[in-house]
Amino acid sequence: QVQLVESGGGLVQAGGSLRLSCAASGRTFSNAAMGWFRQAPGKEREFVAALTWGGLSTYYADSVKGRFIMSRDNAKKTVSLQMNSLKPEDTAVYYCAANNRGLYSNPRLYEYWGQGTQVTVSS
Repeated sequence: QVQLVESGGGLVQAGGSLRLSCAASGRTFSNAAMGWFRQAPGKEREFVAALTWGGLSTYYADSVKGRFIMSRDNAKKTVSLQMNSLKPEDTAVYYCAANNRGLYSNPRLYEYWGQGTQVTVSS
């Protein structure tokens, strides 16, 4: 079992920045993936970024590439999402997720989820 606790989020003007963090507890594996997803009202949950605890690569959705940076701290079992140049269309509830299978962008392949944190970008 993996428990995920998110922090960060809030209200920011377009062009601003926010940082989300997610602390994982429980057993994790080097090939396990951590991902960030988001869900706007009336829309499906969509992939934002993901990495593995033991890997070197981070993957991003095209919509956030060049603006968002996902990082990890293996010792603290924490991942973060630095969001820069925010746009109103980034407004959504952001979720941290984990699995023990590897890197996927499909949210159905993640077993563990945080409670979500609201990010609102005003124009």
